[in-house]
Amino acid sequence: MTTKGETRKLNRIKVVLAETGHTGKWLAEQLGKDPATVSKWCTNRSQPDLYTLNGITRLLGVEIHELLY
Repeated sequence: MTTKGETRKLNRIKVVLAETGHTGKWLAEQLGKDPATVSKWCTNRSQPDLYTLNGITRLLGVEIHELLY
């Protein structure tokens, strides 16, 4: 359970981007998304849909379970 002002971490996109040497800006360009949207994913303020999550895994060369907590 999270409290007001606390963000529940559901994905590890930011961590995996760092591990693979990529930036959120790069990911946004590859996906055709606004960098602000990718930033929200990286901070867990919102989540990508499953179709987009699958695209992220292909771009980063990881399995989907590596992106999720």
